[in-house]
Amino acid sequence: MEVVGKIIQVLPLQEGVGRNGNPWKVQPYVLETLDQYPRKVHFEVFGEERIKQNPCDIDQLVTVSFDIESREFNGRWYTSIRAWRIQQGDTTQAAVQPAAAPIPAAAPMQAAPAAAPVEAAPTNVDPFDASAGDGTSDLPF
Repeated sequence: MEVVGKIIQVLPLQEGVGRNGNPWKVQPYVLETLDQYPRKVHFEVFGEERIKQNPCDIDQLVTVSFDIESREFNGRWYTSIRAWRIQQGDTTQAAVQPAAAPIPAAAPMQAAPAAAPVEAAPTNVDPFDASAGDGTSDLPF
């Protein structure tokens, strides 16, 4: 999924050590969409390498590609939006609206040629009568 908007907050980096002893880092951001009625979206970039690859600054226009995941804990549900790519600028406009090609001038309309008369099929022929055919059919009936 993707969302386009402007970064309005860069929240403090969170870090810790997991149960298995491995260190982790999460960089949270808040983005405001560019819709008629803007919405705020809190998302996170997880992992030191992804944080380095996807830096963001306040007031920067970005396109965020993300996954949504919900988890249950003690009877309550929590949803996280994890970004896996952040592109600078609004990249969806270029993909949705291809470059406008010039429209060729319309040619003057010409009358269509008259159609040849069509012969009507004989109405007294039984379509299931093998003897009425032209003899070229290889059907067994």
